[in-house]
Amino acid sequence: MERYLKKYIQKDLERKMVFLAGPRQVGKTTLAKHILELSKSNNYLNWDTDEHKKIILKKEWDRQTSLVVFDELHKFHRWKNWIKGVYDNEGNHPAILVTGSARLDIFRKHGDSLTGRYYHYRLHPLSIKELESTLHPEEALTLMLKMGNFPYPLLTESESEAKRWRKERMEKVIHDDLISLESIRNLSAMELLVDLLRERVGSPLSIKSLSEDLHVSPHTVSAWIDILERLYVIFKVKPYSKNVKIAIKKEYKIYFMDIGEVQSEALRFENLIASHLLKYAHFKEDIEGDKYELRYLRDKEKREVDFCLVKNNVPELLLEVKLNNAVISPHLIYFKNHFFPEKKAIQVTQKVERAKSSAGCSVIPATQFLLDLI
Repeated sequence: MERYLKKYIQKDLERKMVFLAGPRQVGKTTLAKHILELSKSNNYLNWDTDEHKKIILKKEWDRQTSLVVFDELHKFHRWKNWIKGVYDNEGNHPAILVTGSARLDIFRKHGDSLTGRYYHYRLHPLSIKELESTLHPEEALTLMLKMGNFPYPLLTESESEAKRWRKERMEKVIHDDLISLESIRNLSAMELLVDLLRERVGSPLSIKSLSEDLHVSPHTVSAWIDILERLYVIFKVKPYSKNVKIAIKKEYKIYFMDIGEVQSEALRFENLIASHLLKYAHFKEDIEGDKYELRYLRDKEKREVDFCLVKNNVPELLLEVKLNNAVISPHLIYFKNHFFPEKKAIQVTQKVERAKSSAGCSVIPATQFLLDLI
């Protein structure tokens, strides 16, 4: 199985450094080593390995090969200035691929001294499209809804192994990644917040209700949710509005990066569609440079459409998700005809045999829709 970013990273490595971020255990190291193997290089250096750390600090890697991979380099406290110095002094010979998770992604938002020296990619969990060469789309969808979308549990096809992996991964995220990123002492409350969020997937989130359940301030809850998003545990979907100030004040929805964290069958299916859409948005943004966002639609009368894919602040696609309902949502029809008559409006349904159209909107089987995404 070939990961969807491989050829783009290989091409960009010819021109600049490449930084590859993404959730824990999403396959960043595996992808980096595969690219390294294809380049016929063995320059893999992991900051967590003492021997590799010494090589990094002394700058003693092999310059005769075409590529060097620095894994977990962001754990080196002055890594930005260090890698900047290496690149400015030696150029792109050998090419440099840096992998990491939350902290690697965050530095870009706090004054980026490396501007113009690198390309940035975000690696997401597996999609139906990526599994096309090994599984029939319907089989892939059924398996993903059962096991989750991360490589290890999906490919082991063992429910007990998936549960054990999921538990261990979340513990590492909370107890290792979180502590290294933020000074939070109340880890048990953070774990409880994750439990509470599992029950609130796909609904406008009430921070006030969560603060009452956790016995902390609304400000603290909001800060914790932001941290979980930075750690790639969850992602937010905010309401779309032409007035940005109004949109910020409205309630956002949350979904999990690992769809296996969601218990409800209908909500897990909705989360799966959301994760595919976010993956598509990040992919387009990372390779094309346009601003893509995943939003949802909601008006004062509480009419709502699950998702709205936005490019450069202009909606491109309206999307409603139904597990087994082939009757087109009246809310989808309303928003399509009143506000976005020229835009695509699709209702994605898992249990429908064939596509159909009505009132300017289409009903499409999930596998058909997902195969058109990366």
